[in-house]
Amino acid sequence: MLLMLPGAMNTPWHLKENGLIQSLRERNLPVDVLALDAHADLYLDRVGIEQLLHRTLDEARLHGYRRIWLLGISLGGSGAMICATQRAAEIEGMFLLAPFLGTRGIIAEVEASGGLASWQAGKIESRDHERALLEQIRCSQIGLDQFPVVYLGFGSEDRYRGASMLLLDRIPSHCAIVKSGGHDWETWKVLWNAMLDKQPFAM
Repeated sequence: MLLMLPGAMNTPWHLKENGLIQSLRERNLPVDVLALDAHADLYLDRVGIEQLLHRTLDEARLHGYRRIWLLGISLGGSGAMICATQRAAEIEGMFLLAPFLGTRGIIAEVEASGGLASWQAGKIESRDHERALLEQIRCSQIGLDQFPVVYLGFGSEDRYRGASMLLLDRIPSHCAIVKSGGHDWETWKVLWNAMLDKQPFAM
């Protein structure tokens, strides 16, 4: 099963309209799709998105799914990372399209420190969800066998590309795709098809 998490201001309908599901069908991939309507307000209250993700994953496993993948687009990338860092053993792999993992201010802070490996989160306030997520990612086994395989794609002119660039040294080079483009559907569609061309489900 592929659990799709759209970005802020997007809905499952946008995933269908922009052909992401059709790309799977054109390749005759035996993948069931579940697209969550995880609106932006859920991410403002970290508890809300966590409860939705855990409940959805629990239900998928109750229905017999054992090979579970995630797709997170923009803000949906935060949801995918939350799910993967907390329940890594149950996720086979994940796709991140231009993941929004924090505002440009905190991303710049991490960059200035030399990257995730050397960054120190410091005190994390109860509502500082971005700092908490980046600390979870820093402490995770991303890029190693104990963590789900990660495919990362983003546009070279994406205004939020800093977050993606922080992940580049944590994942294998063949799993990272950079194309000309910005933070928009046209770029994401190109990246998505390039990811599927790598035959990620043939494991």
